[in-house]
Amino acid sequence: MPDDEPRPPLDARLVPAALAAWAVVLVALSLGWGPGALVVVLALVGVAVAVVRRDRRWAAGVLAAGACLVAVGVPAVVAAHQVAGHPLRTAAAAGSAATVEVVLTDDPAPLRSSGPGGAPRVVVRAELVSAQGGGGRWVGSGRVVLLAPAEGWAGLLPGQRATASGSLGSSTRADLTVAVLRTRGPPREVGPPPGAQLVAGDLRAGLRDAARAVLAEDPAGLLPGLVVGDTSGLRPDLTDDFRTAGLTHLTAVSGSNVAFVLGAVLLLVRLVRLGPRTGALLAVLALVGFVVLARPSPSVLRAGAMGSVVILALALGRRRSVLPALAATVVVLLLADPALATDAGFALSVLATGALVLLAPVIVGKLRARGVPPGFAEALAVPVAAHVVTAPVVAGLSGEVSLVAVLANLLAAPVVAPATVLGVLAALLAPWWTGGAHAAVWLAGPEVSWLVWVARRCAGVDGATIAWPGGVLGGLVLAGLVVLGLVALRWRRVRLVSLAVAVGLLLVLVPTRVVPVGWPPPGWAVVACDVGQGDALVLATGEPGRAVLVDAGPDPGPVDRCLARLGVRSLALVVLSHLHADHVGGLGGALRGRSTAAVAVGPVREPADTLAQVTARAREAGAAVVGMERGATLRWPGLALETLGPVHPAAHVDADDGAEVNDTSLVLRATTPLGRVLLPGDAERSSQDALLAAGTDLRAEVLKVPHHGSRSSLPAFLTAPGSRLALVSVGQGNSYGHPNPSVMGLLAGTGALVRRTDQSGDLALVPGERGPAVVARGDPLPDPRKR
Repeated sequence: MPDDEPRPPLDARLVPAALAAWAVVLVALSLGWGPGALVVVLALVGVAVAVVRRDRRWAAGVLAAGACLVAVGVPAVVAAHQVAGHPLRTAAAAGSAATVEVVLTDDPAPLRSSGPGGAPRVVVRAELVSAQGGGGRWVGSGRVVLLAPAEGWAGLLPGQRATASGSLGSSTRADLTVAVLRTRGPPREVGPPPGAQLVAGDLRAGLRDAARAVLAEDPAGLLPGLVVGDTSGLRPDLTDDFRTAGLTHLTAVSGSNVAFVLGAVLLLVRLVRLGPRTGALLAVLALVGFVVLARPSPSVLRAGAMGSVVILALALGRRRSVLPALAATVVVLLLADPALATDAGFALSVLATGALVLLAPVIVGKLRARGVPPGFAEALAVPVAAHVVTAPVVAGLSGEVSLVAVLANLLAAPVVAPATVLGVLAALLAPWWTGGAHAAVWLAGPEVSWLVWVARRCAGVDGATIAWPGGVLGGLVLAGLVVLGLVALRWRRVRLVSLAVAVGLLLVLVPTRVVPVGWPPPGWAVVACDVGQGDALVLATGEPGRAVLVDAGPDPGPVDRCLARLGVRSLALVVLSHLHADHVGGLGGALRGRSTAAVAVGPVREPADTLAQVTARAREAGAAVVGMERGATLRWPGLALETLGPVHPAAHVDADDGAEVNDTSLVLRATTPLGRVLLPGDAERSSQDALLAAGTDLRAEVLKVPHHGSRSSLPAFLTAPGSRLALVSVGQGNSYGHPNPSVMGLLAGTGALVRRTDQSGDLALVPGERGPAVVARGDPLPDPRKR
């Protein structure tokens, strides 16, 4: 249809019915089966009133909405009632021990938080077969979630049976989960997976192997995630960058994946001039095949349904049929699985699908009417439409709004479809023709490498995200602002003012975010990077673009951006004071794109699994891992680094005891052109007492306060350096109460100037009239635990 012709009106008659069905399920799951039943009864009354009224059009709408509400609401109320009365809920509320037999319903997903000793853990969603605990035994259904060690659980497939023992806990999610089981052991009595899952497993493994054989690590980990949602090969820092850039949806199976695959099939059908019936049959077969490849979990089935709606709209060219199809899909999915009503992924799928087939064509028409070329108009409209409608949900979930998401999605959009189709082709070829699979992956390589580059660069922009109130309220507020903005943009004057404001922001704010004015300050010798709740200190070596880094903070992004702002292109040495996550978690970001001579660790190498991760990161960067002992001194043109402690390194440390690991911290003193800086890491009372008892010379003009200013320091240790300046590296709003007020008072009482990264952002030591002075950059990071 030409752009200047009027578009047919949308058929929105089923939309109220779908919304009503969604609402009643939300009520039943969130407020309980009683309120849900009340809503169903009221709906029945409304249907009865509609039947006796003479206004046929009004009655038809109410009748459709009421019928859908009752049809979906009754099963949801029944399911909520069964969950409320499930015998396992009582045992879970009491924290009883239990042994359960379950059938997995989805792939085990990794947890960001580790288990005892830092061991990786997974979350396993399953259907209950039987349970024994709390003095009883039950046989029956019910959804359960297992928090389990990755070892033994990570490789299980959906459909497999397994038995596990552990302690029960209550579920805090309104998604029909009856209990949570925390288990520390591997699964027992593991059954065989279904045949379809075995086929899917072989295809997915073939794709992973082909990607690893052809591509570099990051693109190789991304390709399976892009194609079938397999994120097992994605590094955590790359996952964080995709989240910050607003590209997380690319690593989950969504309706767009299905649409790309079915679109490729329909295009092929059109090229070879097959009939519509043959095309429809091939599309159905492709849909079934993709669902098997991605594994028929609830999220994949949801994606298949949403992708089918998109293809229906595009293939038929009937925009009027989109809303009824989308609304009917929502009703059918909620009828099949009421728990989808509270699933954020379901909401994102519905909104994104609606935006793709409803809002994007409108934006394209507006742009083309103003002379924008067709290809560019479509490329701009799709990410803008998807981001606008999904931003409120994402903000409510994450507590932040990405300012670079539209740009990132705009840059990513052209390569997603070819990379997805080539990845599916590689997966299908892998079991039969290795060379063909490698060729398909090689063709997809530039596309996925581009996506990695976009995510890295967009996430690396300072201020890429802004904090936003989380939860339902935050999402509703942003949704209201989005609606008001869209309505306001209908007026020409508002559009002109908005354009002027956007240009002003680009010309003023963006340059100061990417290259802050006056940063770094000239003559800087030491910079305490604001990395949140952690440590990362940069020491200038006197060589342009080269520095020593002491600790790397908890996450890759902040330390990478701090080093980039300072112009550090090469690291003469990275020193990790001790092996806690808030000091080593960002190592990958520090090493990224920088030549690094070596990574140094202290004499105590615990926790062992963290050391293994450090060794792997160093090996990837081509850096050696070396040890540092008390008495060692390293020198560069403008820097000397002495190792003062630990004095008596323990032969064995309990990796689960945080204080013991902290007391293994290297204690360093840096001599710079501006004076001496004492860097005690997280050394606590035992290590500090040993240094004092040994008569160690601790004098320094600047003190990096131990352990983020916690109260685990000896007053004598804090005053021994006689420092005139104290730096506290600590996260804004952290949950530990750091820094301790009494410690801050003690330091202030000595006459020292105390500066904190949670209040001032990055802190740089520069020449002053009476010795080292400190310059603050601003923009402190919030504690991610508070987001």
